[in-house]
Amino acid sequence: MAQLYFYYSAMNAGKSTTLLQSAFNYRERGMTPFILTAAIDNRSGVGKVASRIGLEADAHTFEPKSDVFELVSKHHSEQKLDCILVDESQFLSKEQVSQLTDVVDSLGVPVLCYGLRTDFMGELFEGAQYLLAWADKLIELKTVCHCGRKANHVLRLDEHGNAISGGNQVEIGGNDKYVSVCRKHYKSELNKL
Repeated sequence: MAQLYFYYSAMNAGKSTTLLQSAFNYRERGMTPFILTAAIDNRSGVGKVASRIGLEADAHTFEPKSDVFELVSKHHSEQKLDCILVDESQFLSKEQVSQLTDVVDSLGVPVLCYGLRTDFMGELFEGAQYLLAWADKLIELKTVCHCGRKANHVLRLDEHGNAISGGNQVEIGGNDKYVSVCRKHYKSELNKL
């Protein structure tokens, strides 16, 4: 039975690596995965999912107003899809998460979403909020803070490497702009501001 999965974590926990490994496993068994990612994340080029360890794959993209059910449905009618893998799923809208539940329930295709749970201010992303509410399975991928504790927060950094507490929720970046830390170090960095 198809289900909706949400693999979530702070940055640098291997979400994209895990997605690419899943795609490889499906292909190795003669099955067809459909990779989808947010068009806004163009760090490796539009329509690419890339991991920090060097793995990458081409992907279809979604925009804020994309109908992901229609996109998946169209491709599924042309070639049977065995799973949908969504990278950067925190950028999905509430409506798009609902559309992914329709992919699972109407098309019978499992959907595996990978993304951040919260932003640098500790607030839920819209996509994460509804994936947490509606997914059949929730799986936390873990990474560690510099102190060795589990990192479950993300700090945004300025050009000098100092934590900042304000700004737009979405600012695309990697290790140059963000660092994953434990709650204790998240609070201590923000208290310095």
